[in-house]
Amino acid sequence: MNVLTDNLSTYWEGFLGTVELTVYSSLLALVLGFVMVSFRVAPVASLRVFGTVWVTVLRNTPLTLLFFAVLLGLPRFGLVLPFKVFAVLALGCYTSSFICEALRSGINTVPTGQGEAARSLGMTFAQTLSAVVLPQAFRSVIPPIGSTLIALAKNSAIAGAFSVTELLGTYKTMSELGYNIVWTFAWIALGYLVVTLAISALFHELERTWGVAR
Repeated sequence: MNVLTDNLSTYWEGFLGTVELTVYSSLLALVLGFVMVSFRVAPVASLRVFGTVWVTVLRNTPLTLLFFAVLLGLPRFGLVLPFKVFAVLALGCYTSSFICEALRSGINTVPTGQGEAARSLGMTFAQTLSAVVLPQAFRSVIPPIGSTLIALAKNSAIAGAFSVTELLGTYKTMSELGYNIVWTFAWIALGYLVVTLAISALFHELERTWGVAR
């Protein structure tokens, strides 16, 4: 117990860092996921190709490699930002590819007649997608999106290796101070459990409120 009580401020700082990474990266992933799924089902071929390449490249790139590409590659092109911002970009872009595919599977569950009816009323593609198709698709894929964001929270641990303050990175400080490594990781694991259970509870409530009855 003294591992936690003696280093509460260190753990708290790491916990807040993980929460910030998770929240900001999740928001970016959701926005990009909605944009990319719009591209993937768009009637414009170039947009479909862009969306397909985005998903294919990011889903098949190891996240650690993506961190290296963003944190070490972008500054070479003159884009210098805080490491936490780079970490959010890497996590958000990577996770957006999985959000996109989850949403696309949801779109496939929407009857084609829904879109045809909307177009017959004179609605544009963007109006049909935003007002008719995507709301129904999102309702059917709330659980997989929740699971994807839980995975994002755990993936945020990689950021600690790139000088970003987060929960797993606190073990370095604890190890240098000579604390028991087992209890150090036990309290770190508890912190991640709190974050993932909070996400799980949020999406459980969303599913209960908006989810498709099965």
